Amino acid sequence: MAQQDQPRTQLDAQAQEPGTTVTLLPGADGAGTVRRTVLPGGLRVVTETLPTVRSACFGIWVGVGSRDETPTLNGATHYLEHLLFKGTEQRSALDISAALDAVGGEMNAFTAKEFTCYYARVLDADLPLAIDVVSDMLTDSLIRPEDVDAERGVILEEIAMTEDDPGDVVHDLFAHTVYGDGPLGRPVLGTTDTINALTRDQVADFYHRRYTPEHLVVAAAGNVDHDEVVRRVERDFRLAGTLSRTPGARPSVPRGGAHQLRAADRCEIVDRPTEQTHLVLGMPGVSRHDDRRWALGVLNSALGGGMSSRLFQEVREKRGLAYSVYSYTSSYADSGLFGIYAGCQPGRAEEVLKICRDELERVVSDGIDEEELARAVGQIRGSTVLGMEDTGSLMSRVGKAELCHGSHLSVNELLDRISAVTADEVRSVAKDVLGAHRPSLSVIGPVDDKRAAALAAVAD
Repeated sequence: MAQQDQPRTQLDAQAQEPGTTVTLLPGADGAGTVRRTVLPGGLRVVTETLPTVRSACFGIWVGVGSRDETPTLNGATHYLEHLLFKGTEQRSALDISAALDAVGGEMNAFTAKEFTCYYARVLDADLPLAIDVVSDMLTDSLIRPEDVDAERGVILEEIAMTEDDPGDVVHDLFAHTVYGDGPLGRPVLGTTDTINALTRDQVADFYHRRYTPEHLVVAAAGNVDHDEVVRRVERDFRLAGTLSRTPGARPSVPRGGAHQLRAADRCEIVDRPTEQTHLVLGMPGVSRHDDRRWALGVLNSALGGGMSSRLFQEVREKRGLAYSVYSYTSSYADSGLFGIYAGCQPGRAEEVLKICRDELERVVSDGIDEEELARAVGQIRGSTVLGMEDTGSLMSRVGKAELCHGSHLSVNELLDRISAVTADEVRSVAKDVLGAHRPSLSVIGPVDDKRAAALAAVAD
């Protein structure tokens, strides 16, 4: 396919003519050059080229996640992720895994609430193999009834394994506490009941309706040649007949929509005979498109993002009440969460929760000081750059940026955004976001009615 390389611009993919290539980031200051090609049917190919490395990572991002499921289909996206490794017309499940094992490659996939990603990381010389295998999986999966039945047991075991870790389950419980039975409140894995009820036809229909070119972003990073990646991807997708199904389609716009929150100040407690009580205290946060996310990230770092954070110092260092305590943010297209997690001995749960509640109120009232600001900004800047030191991370950065934002920031632009956050902005986001809702509480542990009432009273 003839390509016309246009000047560097942040042209939206929806406005870019099929068959053209744009340079999104020029690769200054040691960073890789980022380019995007839009193929017929809306398929996007985005690459970051770093000629100095000897590896490459290839991934395909699908703009579908668990929030796109109906209640009866809960878990179908993750189920499908498993099934795409079970074989195509060209390769059996063993062929797929053996092909990457034979070159020392890494291959995996993951499902989130708003997207799914399939990827392979290999030596640069083996990139053509990675492109061929992953593209084949995405475009030509068989989804045979016998594979659906066999994998059902695997997924049920995965759910059981997750249920055995209340430190993980409490975060799913917190999402349900805030979002209820809506799409963002349901678990990515589904439930035992929904997985047992899913049929082969339901999963196959989900695959054929959702895995279409306009919802896909192909991303590659490392020692890659953009034009060569485009040629190979276009060939593989054309051979599968995928591009010809909707030749006039444009790339899908970054996800929007309207989330549904439950009433604030909710409490959900699960009585379970665990060694620790696991709790999450929090409230709705901000979306990934909200400009306040930079300030909220700095606030999160200062409050519970590291060993020098307020929560770590107050709960663990000074009082020895918990081994693990931290705060976190989760951002979606139209909403977000802010939570404080702690795991402690059951008899200490009320004391730990009170400290978390007090620290939350203090940061809403007073914000953070200049020393905390400088430390939090430095921590985020350092972790951001260190997290981009391998080709897998780079592939994830450009793929997710294209799929979720439709635009790309250079490393320097990203660091500048973080450095520009002021103490006043942190104070403002603390009041406007964390102070806008009374916190909700989710708890898993040995909690009788008396203790449950006491915890709910502390959270309130």
